[in-house]
Amino acid sequence: MPKRIGGIAITSRSATHSGVFIALVLLSLSSISAAAKQEFAPVSPDGLELTKSSQVDVLYKRADATLAGYRKLMIDPVQVAFKKNWKPSAMEVSSSDRERIRTGVAEEFRKVFSEELQQKGGYQIVDAAGPDVLRVSAAVVDLYINAPDTMQAGRSRTYVTSAGEMTLIAELRDSDSGQILARAADRKNASSSPMTWTNSVTNTAEARRIMRSWAQALRGALDAARG
Repeated sequence: MPKRIGGIAITSRSATHSGVFIALVLLSLSSISAAAKQEFAPVSPDGLELTKSSQVDVLYKRADATLAGYRKLMIDPVQVAFKKNWKPSAMEVSSSDRERIRTGVAEEFRKVFSEELQQKGGYQIVDAAGPDVLRVSAAVVDLYINAPDTMQAGRSRTYVTSAGEMTLIAELRDSDSGQILARAADRKNASSSPMTWTNSVTNTAEARRIMRSWAQALRGALDAARG
């Protein structure tokens, strides 16, 4: 059974491509606060050290790890999980709607990371492991969309002050050896604003804004490592 640190399930063995976040996807960071962060152990069972970060809520890093040698990235398919109590008011969300949203979020994640890291950062996105390839395994969990754009006929307009929230769980690995270099968790809320009509366009724009902040954090870490 995996040990738990501050509510995050951590496994000490290397995970496979398909199951890297089976335990992690079930967690919720919705209760993490500045005080709660003090509960995280300074060292994880697999030897990662808790590190202060201005970019993410929780960051564990291997002490001797560096991102300096990585010029390529391999991005695993992104797992997406809704918040357990997600049930938008005044509308029904079917199983097909949920699957469509999951697929859309995963696709947008890869698009945003590719845009930020490859097109803007010059880091090549590849599909195979190699000595200069950093493997990125990520899950978007606790996804809560206040007013999803469902496929219902005659759906009325819905106005909200925030599109919702989502949490990133990510691991960075050396693609050749499989060694974990870092593990991060970060919860983000959509922008608060006056009452705004929400639809697939506005929801996607907010999701992309959040994802871009995560992609920029990774690009910044890679750039800083190269000096």
